[in-house]
Amino acid sequence: MARVGRRGMATALSVATTAVGLALAAVLAGAGPAGAAPRAQGAAAGTTAATGSGSTGSASKPGAPTAPRVPAGAVHTSHANSYSQMYPGGGIFAYGDAQQASPFPVTLRAPVVAMAAAPARTPSTGTTTSTGTTTSQGYWLASADGEVTALDGAPSFGSATAADLYAPVVGMAGAPDGGGYWLVALDGGIFTFGDDAFYGSMGGHHLAEPVVGMAATPDGKGYWQVAADGGIFTFGDAAFYGSMGGHHLAEPVVGMASTPDGKGYWLVAADGGIFTFGDAAFYGSLGAKALQSGVSAMAATSHGTGYWLLESNGAVFPFGTAKSFGEPSGSPTAAPFKTIVQSADGDGYSLLEPDGFDYTFANPTPVGGYPRIVAAAASQIQPDPDRGYFCNPYGTCEPWCALFVTWAWQQGGVPVPSYAFVGSIYGWAATHARVLPRSAHALPGDAVLFGTGPQNPATAVHTGVVAQVWPDGAVVTIEGDSGPGTTGHLAVVVNGPFLPTDATAFADYPVFAFAQP
Repeated sequence: MARVGRRGMATALSVATTAVGLALAAVLAGAGPAGAAPRAQGAAAGTTAATGSGSTGSASKPGAPTAPRVPAGAVHTSHANSYSQMYPGGGIFAYGDAQQASPFPVTLRAPVVAMAAAPARTPSTGTTTSTGTTTSQGYWLASADGEVTALDGAPSFGSATAADLYAPVVGMAGAPDGGGYWLVALDGGIFTFGDDAFYGSMGGHHLAEPVVGMAATPDGKGYWQVAADGGIFTFGDAAFYGSMGGHHLAEPVVGMASTPDGKGYWLVAADGGIFTFGDAAFYGSLGAKALQSGVSAMAATSHGTGYWLLESNGAVFPFGTAKSFGEPSGSPTAAPFKTIVQSADGDGYSLLEPDGFDYTFANPTPVGGYPRIVAAAASQIQPDPDRGYFCNPYGTCEPWCALFVTWAWQQGGVPVPSYAFVGSIYGWAATHARVLPRSAHALPGDAVLFGTGPQNPATAVHTGVVAQVWPDGAVVTIEGDSGPGTTGHLAVVVNGPFLPTDATAFADYPVFAFAQP
């Protein structure tokens, strides 16, 4: 999943430091079932074991602040950024002639991680322009648990929810003929639906970095996978034209797009850097631009003569012949945007904002953990919850990620004080419960601690509540004082899925420990 972006940091704003030490291991847990053998080029085998899913187919503390429940379908607002908009169709925003998704009242069991456009419908069923171009097409949404939701006429070919996923789904690609789609998991596992064939996967193979996305060939008889280090893996008739595997990157790769003839591809990094291979031309990048938040995705024009880059805050940057058709009003917002999909004729695009949907975080089925804590944290997902600079419903006006976590623990019946410093959560857990290394298997309700250690605000920089855990150790978190918005006016957002042992590929900071309540 794309990086959430800038987070509130516990600086020296009346926060106490805690001097606690723990030797932390950095070992990945477990190995999953092997997938099919690939034709792989790019990233050399590395230290990150990403194995698995390739296949075919309590009373609260007295006086604690109480934050309001955000009801399903509510208007999400960020007063500081003048951002107020209903999420029509959930978190899908359409611009230009892109089809606006219909209202989406369904509650999902895991976060949406990808979106693909189904090929345009015929003029007899779709909407046509004055030139006869069909623009109505429908969408597929893929969730981290493998569920695929078909919207606005897109055909449904099934989901991977019946499978016991070893690793979460992180991307998808639709068949060019609209007859199916592929899902790709964090470990490189591939799941196929409809008439799409299985051409192999990276499931069961060691990866230097986790897989972050995929693209299909123009004839649908192959696909590429891209890893966070820029490694490229090819299957079917997808050809290898080069990769960034083995090269030093300033920021991890977050996505890719193929050229119309399938003889090249672009990779995009979180800093907006563009890497071209084969017949993919370079039309510009954001690599030298100071971004308010990181780039999360890219999309190529239908003729391959340009592309769009999507920043996590919803800003859209066109290059080459790509045109700007708009972006969320009030950008930069505090709601993280993840995917950009062009319309059928290229005269528009749709943006995916996953936090615009409602989630139960029920799949994978939690084994142990603290469901009341997760439910409390999930009830608060929204843009900036207070008007004031660093103000929040969980404590005083100061960096509040730790205040949010301790508030959620209190709602789950944990007698923890309200802490503003991340290191204090570590210290409390070390004394009253336990702390775990980042290589441990977390439980829902645990606090994930970002940074390099608990010593001071410069080393213990951020925290969130673990909402979901996969067998490979990947987690989804709910984090306060977070998101890609303006510092001091951030949000409660969903982050992940990501591997805690490799969090810098998906987040701003490494993970140094888990604290259990």
